[in-house]
Amino acid sequence: MKRLLAMFAFLPALAWADFTLTSPDAPAESTLSDKQVYIGYGCNGGNTSPALKWQGAPAGTQSYAVVVHDPDAPVEGGWYHWIVYDIPASVTTLATGAGVSTGAKVPKGAVQGLTSFGGKGYGGACPPIGHGRHRYNFVLYALKVKQLKLDEYATPAEQEKAIQAASLDQAKFTAYYQR
Repeated sequence: MKRLLAMFAFLPALAWADFTLTSPDAPAESTLSDKQVYIGYGCNGGNTSPALKWQGAPAGTQSYAVVVHDPDAPVEGGWYHWIVYDIPASVTTLATGAGVSTGAKVPKGAVQGLTSFGGKGYGGACPPIGHGRHRYNFVLYALKVKQLKLDEYATPAEQEKAIQAASLDQAKFTAYYQR
């Protein structure tokens, strides 16, 4: 047995725990609640970002980014509902409602980027009536940089491209909504 363990001694940097992202407010494969639905475009939800919690980040993680995206939206490239980056590596949660547009509830140093709604902060689900069930992909990226240094008016696609370029790993889950 000792010999077998010695054979794998060169692997100490590998994380045996999975990098995971969960939400008590929007569990994976669940339907988003009215609390996470947008206010506007005929939707009357609470427009509140769900709590997010993660663990098992890879070695070398300097910061995190969260992207919430609806690939089923009837626009090219889908619809970006929330982008927040430069989340310090010491942070492992975002509280319910952290996505307020003022940025007052994200961790110190974190930046909320522009979404497809044209503003900053969380914009809830609001697919077109009768368009079927939409997927809302919640993706957490572990980044190899402390700051992305993006232009504050970078498009959602530009932000995601920069986030992916700096990514060490990602954890994700999907929730659904239709009207």
